[in-house]
Amino acid sequence: MAHFTRSAALWLAGGVGFAAASYTACVGFIWLRYGHPAHPTGEDADPMLDQFIPLYEVAERHHVRIAAPAEVTLAAATETDLQQSAIIRAIFKGREWIMGSRAGHDQMPRAFLSQMRAIGWGMLSEIPGREIVMGAVTQPWVANVAFRSLLPNEFAMFHEPGYVKIAWTLRADPINATESIFRTETRVATTDPAARAKFRRYWSCFLPGITLIRRVSLGLVKTEAERRVQEAKYKQSTAELRRI
Repeated sequence: MAHFTRSAALWLAGGVGFAAASYTACVGFIWLRYGHPAHPTGEDADPMLDQFIPLYEVAERHHVRIAAPAEVTLAAATETDLQQSAIIRAIFKGREWIMGSRAGHDQMPRAFLSQMRAIGWGMLSEIPGREIVMGAVTQPWVANVAFRSLLPNEFAMFHEPGYVKIAWTLRADPINATESIFRTETRVATTDPAARAKFRRYWSCFLPGITLIRRVSLGLVKTEAERRVQEAKYKQSTAELRRI
């Protein structure tokens, strides 16, 4: 038993050490890559987003193919409750613990877009049923982050020192009548060197968690959109049977 306990302890210590080393290497890579974002090409290009933040220091892009029309996919993206995911809840709790921030308000709306509006994000542009562009200025490195929305023309021209401008999209591109590609992109630009240095440290440390949230959220949107399609088909077939 003593030998087993020592072996288990060594394996655990080794696993923790490997995880810590991997995370440190990841942070270092992100730090070095900061300020050199990959620019979108082909279907990833987004002229709407270019209007508000054409120059940026970091960009995150993700997409997933969904067996649902574009309108259904975008509706699911705006209405899905990300807090239903234990992984996403754990990441937010981890940030609260690391940063010493207060927990979010329990009465916050559960639908994603309503929740983002409630905490300060503003809509910059929209193509109904296809794309929504949201934006805010903020200081994400502080414990209790506050998001300030601006009018679209004000957002593009905002240069107040000490802030970052963040714009992100929810976008559904139709493949055909029954399928679509859901895309989300986030761009960030700082307003001065001091803000750049602070955000670079923050981004390097928290990007792994941010990326995981994005990937988990894609799965939630896909599941919800396809569930809605199946529910609509079931209702239609039920109605047809009743008419027979």
